[in-house]
Amino acid sequence: MRQKLEDEITRFNIFQRSVLGSTDKVKNREDMDIRNYAKYILKEGTTIEKRELLANLRSRIVYKDKTLTLLVN
Repeated sequence: MRQKLEDEITRFNIFQRSVLGSTDKVKNREDMDIRNYAKYILKEGTTIEKRELLANLRSRIVYKDKTLTLLVN
């Protein structure tokens, strides 16, 4: 799953640089991009994409007091 996310992010970054002309570099951008892309999938993705993402999480998800938390195993 991580490889799929990284490939999709790389494809998006290439698109962003070519169309929008954005060339900014941020340290640890890949980690930020994966996190933001996962958030985007959970908000805007299809049901299948959401299920695939959640099924591949290594952490346990806890919903308490209207907040989601990941517990590291």
